[in-house]
Amino acid sequence: MQQDNLEPNKEEIKNLDEARFDLTELDDEVLDNTATKSYSQGQLVLRRFLHHRAAMVSLVFLIFIVILAFTSLGFAGIPGWWKHNYLDPMPVVNGGRPTMGWFSLGEHPMGQDNIGKDYFALIMRGTQKSLIIAFIVGIVSTLIGTAIGAISGYFRGPVESILMRLTDLFIVIPLLVLAAVIGSMFGTKGILMLAFMLGLLSWTGLARLVRGEVLSLREREFVSAAQALGAKPSRIIIKHILPNCLGTIIVSATLSIASAILLETGLSYLGFGVRAPETSLGLLISNYQQTFSTRPWLFFWPASLILAIALSINFIGDGLRDAFDPRQKRKVS
Repeated sequence: MQQDNLEPNKEEIKNLDEARFDLTELDDEVLDNTATKSYSQGQLVLRRFLHHRAAMVSLVFLIFIVILAFTSLGFAGIPGWWKHNYLDPMPVVNGGRPTMGWFSLGEHPMGQDNIGKDYFALIMRGTQKSLIIAFIVGIVSTLIGTAIGAISGYFRGPVESILMRLTDLFIVIPLLVLAAVIGSMFGTKGILMLAFMLGLLSWTGLARLVRGEVLSLREREFVSAAQALGAKPSRIIIKHILPNCLGTIIVSATLSIASAILLETGLSYLGFGVRAPETSLGLLISNYQQTFSTRPWLFFWPASLILAIALSINFIGDGLRDAFDPRQKRKVS
């Protein structure tokens, strides 16, 4: 009789097996949660970004292109290591074709243009100018879009109406048309002025995104607490609201840099962007578009570089977006 009482119940065994299965299923999640509890939000974002393979490959490629462009020819009075100048014509070697081989660069690795200029030097100079324009446009448009979106979302009322109608006005007019007008007016005044003016036209998308984020955040308890303590609106926006919009701002700024490169390319192709004697990747495509069938390398090199830079920046933006997404399921080790 005692032996029968000590014998385990089949129903109890079944329940224990199910509980054991549930625990093993949750093991990975519990370990991940305990492993990430000691990390700050910034560390979690960084680790997620570092685990995004496409973003990491793109970041390495972009850094390589930036270093190559600015060290080969030099910048701001610092001499570069490349032996040829982008302005000096030379005797044509090998019919102007690229001399780059599997194990050597040759005299002119990317060939020569119609009058004998070294095309590698021209490409590096054009890359410098295109990157400078793109980053200035990204910075200026990010600052303007963030300010307009934050102010309109926080204050609402007439302030929001005026700023959003101004935003709608810029959105209605095609960006390329506005940029062409600005380029025709300021293209001869240097790339810095051109980049700054283009930045004044490219902020509308970010302004709407930031406004939507601020409209949601301004109703949170921490904003109400700051208002009850007598904090000024400027302090609330800068110290409490904008840090919570940081992910949206960074991702949008990254993608605006890629858009700026394509915008500069289009303007220079149409003749409203960078002007000679300076050069850019878009201007090189415009100057040598007629040689596509006879000397294709003059078109291939700048077009490939524009495509590669734009794609790499977009992949970096995708990686940042995934890293800032709180629903991201990528494991953090």
